[in-house]
Amino acid sequence: MVDVATGATDILETAARLKAEGRPFALATVVRTVAATAAKAGAKAVIDETGRITGGWIGGGCARGAVLKAAREALADGAPRLISVQPEDLLAAHGVKPGETREGVAYARSMCPSRGTMDIFIEPVLPRPLLSVMGSSPVAVALAELASRFGYEVAVCAPAEDQAAFTAAERRIETYALSSRPGTRHFVVVATQGRGDEAALKAALSADADYRAFVGSRAKMATLRERLVAQGIAAALIDTVHAPAGLDIGAITPQEIALSILAEITLNRRRGQRGGPAQT
Repeated sequence: MVDVATGATDILETAARLKAEGRPFALATVVRTVAATAAKAGAKAVIDETGRITGGWIGGGCARGAVLKAAREALADGAPRLISVQPEDLLAAHGVKPGETREGVAYARSMCPSRGTMDIFIEPVLPRPLLSVMGSSPVAVALAELASRFGYEVAVCAPAEDQAAFTAAERRIETYALSSRPGTRHFVVVATQGRGDEAALKAALSADADYRAFVGSRAKMATLRERLVAQGIAAALIDTVHAPAGLDIGAITPQEIALSILAEITLNRRRGQRGGPAQT
């Protein structure tokens, strides 16, 4: 049965389609209304990455602009939002201005003659982050297994004869040809450890990635840096690589090194969220 108020079937189908396509979207839900409003509590809409409502309904133009703006911002930073759309005199009575955020609520002005208020929760639904593990070293195997438990889509770049060592990979690439989907966070770790280091590092530098790391010593990375600079690769780009990979937790075993790398990736991924540190 279709829920007329919320378009539940439409919402579920649209959300499932976008998730299957690996596309980000935001789910807007009306959580409270005061006085006359076109949409009532429980009404929902799906907003795609272009800022277009592709399913559901949350009322007319009185709140649409504020909702779409909040949805775009939520998709950009991955954080949910609660917005309150109110007539200008009510905003003034509360001592807030349109566009101001106070105690977690973002306020927007409603131009509707009905003078109703709507509170809408915006939840971003983002594709799973992609972790590309390059190489078949023990650290690579441990990292692929650990990352899969934390919700990462794992792609393994390793020779065909080494692929059997990986049980958690969802993508298997027998070369270093990396790829990612638009709107997906991409993290790349070179864990070749002596088997094709230079080729893998070059591929990592040419990939569209939010984070790149190299499993190896500073001395080895310095040597590779000289070679790559001699080949015309910008030193500034090479210097974005985290080397040695991972946070310094005193790791020794492959599993511990993998843990330190995933911790560093998590720090990078959650930067700016929950009031966390802004790491470079």
